Amino acid sequence: MLIKERLFTPGPVPLPPQVIKALGQQIIHHRTPEFTEIFFDVRKKLQQLLDTERDVIMFASSGTGAMEASVLNFFSRGDKILVINAGKFGQRWKELGETYGLDVIDYQIEWGKTYQKEKVKEIVEKNPDIKGIFVQQSETSTTTYHDVEFLGEISNSLDDCILVVDGITSVGVYQVYPEKSGIDVLVTGSQKALMLPPGLGLLYFSQKAEKRLKTSNLPKYYFDVAKEVKKQREGQTAYTPAISLIIALRESLTLILEEGLPQLEKRHSIMAEATREAVKALGLKLLSESPSNSATGIYSPEGIDGNKLRKRLLELGFRVAGGQDHLKGKILRIAHMGYFDFNDVIQVIAGLEMALIKEGYTVEPATGVKKAQEIILKNI
Repeated sequence: MLIKERLFTPGPVPLPPQVIKALGQQIIHHRTPEFTEIFFDVRKKLQQLLDTERDVIMFASSGTGAMEASVLNFFSRGDKILVINAGKFGQRWKELGETYGLDVIDYQIEWGKTYQKEKVKEIVEKNPDIKGIFVQQSETSTTTYHDVEFLGEISNSLDDCILVVDGITSVGVYQVYPEKSGIDVLVTGSQKALMLPPGLGLLYFSQKAEKRLKTSNLPKYYFDVAKEVKKQREGQTAYTPAISLIIALRESLTLILEEGLPQLEKRHSIMAEATREAVKALGLKLLSESPSNSATGIYSPEGIDGNKLRKRLLELGFRVAGGQDHLKGKILRIAHMGYFDFNDVIQVIAGLEMALIKEGYTVEPATGVKKAQEIILKNI
């Protein structure tokens, strides 16, 4: 039986035809005027995406490379930092800080929850010498959204503190404007809402953060932001760039900017609400108390193994993600960021219903689909 596989994982995500076409072109050499012209266009579009005139640095790396660069370039050994540790990638901030000898205040939060503002204030009052606050705006592992504007206010209230934000599953889903939100360092990656394969790490830094480039004493070579700034302002990179990905990024950014950031955010909001309400109509429980619009985390029903449910979904043509660490086998994560529309949401909810029924879960067919349609019709 022919089954068409549909990708609903929170990275990589499906690629638009324009991106696929760009990726299929013959490679060009990067030390050429042709590539420099493309590179400058991509830089300009990235600035439009973030509503900034400052540099947005491109690394040939995963998003984690950009995360590491944000530690290496803006901090020094022994600096005290506060990490909002609310998932697998919050844990990564902690591990990066400890790896490079930073003094990490580890604010651990139950997965699926967000931070308490009063707790952050309490930590900061006890530690006014904090040099950085690290957070995921959208924690992919728990499909949870964290308010970065409040953390920006807290950071700005301190003498010498910068806010470092992992926007890997928020840039391209929300209107993420660092200069309006108090974000000093923002990182993202290509394989999420930017609708590309993995391999590009992107980093924005504020004027405030730029002062740290001269004082940071951590070792750096490949991920040297100051070195990259100089070269990328010339339309080149310090080392070999991800040529095909940069060419394809021009296409995906064109699509994003043509849609318009307000409309893009609205589309993601509707898809996320339709997914969440459909899931609840099926009698399932959401993972997050502060859900992100990039993906929806769902607890598998009592008595049904989450991995078996995912396998059943795959047999029906829907590839979704599972849980990480202690949530393995307990949850599903369904993406709706980037190259998705309302029909994709209806399809995956229909697939989820069929998979649940096949696994012995009692539910009336089309219950979730009906709810998703109601949400979409109400908002379009």
